[in-house]
Amino acid sequence: MKQAIFLDRDGTLIEDRGHIKSPKDVVFYKNTFEALSKLQNSYELFIITNQSGIAKGLINVSDVEAVNAHIIGILKEQGIRITNTYVCPHKREDACQCIKPKRYFLEKAAAMYNIDLRNSFSIGDHPCDFYLAENAGGRGIYLLTGHGSKHKGELPQNAVIVSEINEAAEKILFYHLGVTSWNL
Repeated sequence: MKQAIFLDRDGTLIEDRGHIKSPKDVVFYKNTFEALSKLQNSYELFIITNQSGIAKGLINVSDVEAVNAHIIGILKEQGIRITNTYVCPHKREDACQCIKPKRYFLEKAAAMYNIDLRNSFSIGDHPCDFYLAENAGGRGIYLLTGHGSKHKGELPQNAVIVSEINEAAEKILFYHLGVTSWNL
């Protein structure tokens, strides 16, 4: 079975600029390419993004598809392959099955790509990103980029919290190699 990294989009890979309508509004964090380049040697990479702006009528599905295609294209130019991208278009109050931190997209990826969820990770700047992998028996890493600093207090005491995505990648790779325990 393969191992995977489930990545949030806004506030994790790119700057969170609200409900992004256009690819021209995408700004990657400076360490995104380096981090993903390291991780893809040992893990399948997925993007899972909650885009409630669709349900709220602030953006539409084609806006999100265009932004995601742009992100995937830029990553591909950098030699980074995203296995698949999953989008929840609902508001939290819709109580859908696909909104993070629910396991729906992780289970879908596990079935389709033979992913071992217990040895996989989620990375993001919201508590739901941290709990995403945790809810499937994996491990979550919380970033202080994006909205991370604002919601840090909503995490359990033992949460792994790092400043940015490259630090998350280093932590995962050290763990993967058995260099450190997960709690360090």
